[in-house]
Amino acid sequence: MTSDPLPPSGSRPPRRKRYSGKNPRRFEDKYKEHRGDAETLQKVEASGKTPAGRHRPIMVAEVLAALAIEPGETVADGTLGYGGHTTAFLEATGPDGCVIATDVDPLQLPRTTERLRTEGYAAPRFITRHSNFAGLPRVLAELGLGGVQALFADLGVSSMQIDDPTRGFSWKQDGPLDMRLNPSRGITAGDFIQKTNAARLAVLLEENADEPLAAPLAEALAGQSFTGTMALAAVIRSIAEPVHRLRPDAAELTDKTIRRVFQALRIAVNDEFSALDSLLRALPSCLLPGGRAAILTFHSGEDRRVKKAFTALAATGAWHLPAAETQPLRPTPQEQHANPRSTSARLRFITRAAVS
Repeated sequence: MTSDPLPPSGSRPPRRKRYSGKNPRRFEDKYKEHRGDAETLQKVEASGKTPAGRHRPIMVAEVLAALAIEPGETVADGTLGYGGHTTAFLEATGPDGCVIATDVDPLQLPRTTERLRTEGYAAPRFITRHSNFAGLPRVLAELGLGGVQALFADLGVSSMQIDDPTRGFSWKQDGPLDMRLNPSRGITAGDFIQKTNAARLAVLLEENADEPLAAPLAEALAGQSFTGTMALAAVIRSIAEPVHRLRPDAAELTDKTIRRVFQALRIAVNDEFSALDSLLRALPSCLLPGGRAAILTFHSGEDRRVKKAFTALAATGAWHLPAAETQPLRPTPQEQHANPRSTSARLRFITRAAVS
């Protein structure tokens, strides 16, 4: 074990940065959370928050029950993220099964891959590839696989992405108006707003977020240039606040409007619905007979697509939806209380018929 080098003779060690208040508020300053201080992590999670630089997997028990993974099986995980679900799949498929995990984020993929490698998961048990959902058939073909026994996709944006202001997904701290899951491809959310006319933006706000104020918001935002996330949030707030001002929950409603606009822009910038539709069309080529698929969604636009696709597959007679499950599974009240970010999650799953 090595110790940190001593400061030069006569010099003092650097002082810890002082913060206003008891704890640091900025993402980059939460050094105890970033370095994995156990006591700090426990306190943050107990308060219903997610530690900086980490992610809390949602509905793990329900996902495992839906996929009914057996030892020795091969699982495709379309969203590696922080590796919460992936680790559960690795444990369920042991000792000689395989988990193939993909992720569109080139920043998070190597971090999680390296961390799981240090925990003892390596090829051929654990294989990762840089790809979104639409690329799963190609990844499986490159690995020489005709399909897998179980497939999972978590459509949510991870806490590491949301909380990091440099990624531009949240309006809680100022950052560049980016929102790209893959920062090396496509245009930023700021460029997207500047290049999109009001009519098209209104449609996107309705389709991607069911936004009631789509028209006035689109008129105020389209073609404008914003310096960062908080500048965009300020304009949204200026439109939403007068509409909600007589409501007792006006502040909450305004915040929800801001979240919906950010959500709609993120979906548009990353072409998320197209990737999801591609995955849903590819399910027959990705799953072996008897295989199971489970998809975790976080808003109605995603859930409608999954429900429609699963219903169409079941109508062929070659796929089975769970009996008496007309509604998606939701997180337990206990999980929603412990992790508020799970509140909007919906889980749907389907099974391909086995060969008779």
